[in-house]
Amino acid sequence: MQHSDSKIFTLVIFASGNGSNAINVIDYAKRYNCFTVKAVFSNNKNAPVLQKAREKKIEVTAFSKDEFYHSDKIKDQLNHIAPDLIVLAGFMWIFPKFILNEFPGQVINIHPALLPKYGGKGMYGDHVHQAVLANREKQSGITIHYVNEHYDEGQIIAQYETKIDQQETLVSLKKKVQQLEHKYYPRVIHQILNQQNG
Repeated sequence: MQHSDSKIFTLVIFASGNGSNAINVIDYAKRYNCFTVKAVFSNNKNAPVLQKAREKKIEVTAFSKDEFYHSDKIKDQLNHIAPDLIVLAGFMWIFPKFILNEFPGQVINIHPALLPKYGGKGMYGDHVHQAVLANREKQSGITIHYVNEHYDEGQIIAQYETKIDQQETLVSLKKKVQQLEHKYYPRVIHQILNQQNG
């Protein structure tokens, strides 16, 4: 889908754990040659996502809380890369305002529920799905949204739903939501890049 006269967009990914979404985005980028993932950043130096990214020849950076919130290290690295988009994929920390200010409207996140429900501090991973099931919701899904300095409160870009069956379990719901994430997150990233620079 890449035209010879159009620029290849660059993005960086922030992840904290296994990185299934991060790796899915990297694979999509390689498959369609529509953007380049320049680096993966993590607040967890032992996160499996870092090793997986290295294996795909992607530059990686692990950082401490102090480096992220109280120094210019990460901000300077991001400015050096100058990404078109910063993509959060299972990243557990609030993004500092001084970094958001450097990249206005360029930081996005994916949340495994239909915001504004089931968002906020502590609402990540299994906690989200358990809360959704406990409340006997009829559907769940994913929300892709811009990031601001509060958990899960940025402007919503897109939402995709999945039905919850009566016999739904944590494992089955998690799988359904992850399938939505893998299907739609790279596509929405691609669309945002094209719109931003269209």
